[in-house]
Amino acid sequence: MTKAGHIYLVDDDESMRTSLVRMLRDIGYIVEDFSSAAAFLEHSLPVAPAVILLDMQMPDLTGLDLQEKLIKLGRKTPIVFVSGQSHPHQIVKSLKQGAVDFLFKPFNLDDLLKAIADAIELDRRQLKRISKEVEVKQDYATLTPREKEVCFWLVKGLLNKDIAVKLGTTDATIKVHKARVMDKMNVESVQVLVAKYLESNLENHHNNKHLSTFSG
Repeated sequence: MTKAGHIYLVDDDESMRTSLVRMLRDIGYIVEDFSSAAAFLEHSLPVAPAVILLDMQMPDLTGLDLQEKLIKLGRKTPIVFVSGQSHPHQIVKSLKQGAVDFLFKPFNLDDLLKAIADAIELDRRQLKRISKEVEVKQDYATLTPREKEVCFWLVKGLLNKDIAVKLGTTDATIKVHKARVMDKMNVESVQVLVAKYLESNLENHHNNKHLSTFSG
């Protein structure tokens, strides 16, 4: 039985890699191993949910170097560091930059498995949040320009009659637009609309569109 989750193991110690790969595959994880940070950058394809088990001290790039490169690339796969020896500043910096855990070799197997499970769960939630955001943006894209205006003012807390004044139309017309907005955005209440709008950062979307509309 395959556990839901992908493990990238990056460690220059071959015997360590061999034993960890065997053990993690026996448990049911899909494991890819790399002997250096450069090999990982060159050959790994982003998969989710996943975790990177990352050695800190390696000859070409350190684990910290790789973590910084991945941040620049926008790759958000959670990292668990496994290290024989590390300077305190490396440990602090890696955790500040979002590492999920830091384990010292020789580590306790249960601690390693817990760190892996936590990181994969974190990545699964991250994935769910991103796909939800994509869904909300797709719903928002189905609104007409006027419905987007109404949506914007509803989120700002304006009542139908105030929106009608803003947009130079009648209260009854705004009611129709509001009903369509709620329907297309799949929400039952303005509160849920506000939450979806803010979580998916639609205000920036609205402002950018607005600028492009009125830039001429």
